Amino acid sequence: MNKREIERLIKKSGGILLDIGGGEHPQKGFVNMDIRDLDTVDVVHDFEEFPWPLPDESCLRAIASHVVEHINPAKFGMIKFMDEIWRVLKFDGQLMISTPYAGSKGYWQDPTHMNPCNEITFAYFDPLAVTAYGDGTLYKIYKPKPWRITERFFWDVAGNMEIVLEKRREDRSYDE
Repeated sequence: MNKREIERLIKKSGGILLDIGGGEHPQKGFVNMDIRDLDTVDVVHDFEEFPWPLPDESCLRAIASHVVEHINPAKFGMIKFMDEIWRVLKFDGQLMISTPYAGSKGYWQDPTHMNPCNEITFAYFDPLAVTAYGDGTLYKIYKPKPWRITERFFWDVAGNMEIVLEKRREDRSYDE
């Protein structure tokens, strides 16, 4: 799929479904963005380079399956990545993430994993997340674009975890 076809799809359907890092096995019906130039990749782009070659609010849903653990956390890499997905998603659009649980064998087995995530990690992106640290406390540390955690699936600390987030509207009250 080329840029024009993607633009037509956005116009026709009101948005696209984005598979971030789908590589050789993209989700059916999704536009596949990957750093590798493969036959299955629609948009060849390094997802750690911003901005992405997609218009604001052009995506209805995004999937990042076994991607976030590869993001370089230095210089706020994960914050920038989440903010960029927020930019390209429509309001109330969903982001589904699957990643090895921090510290699990699945996390440590791959020498390219550098960004561990656990059940608290995504509270840094939800201004209303309730944690042992207090409601919204972790969000206020970095103040990224706001998300709502809608579902969490923690297989166990030895395996993978999945989380679904929804794009929130920006609201000054989140910073108070």
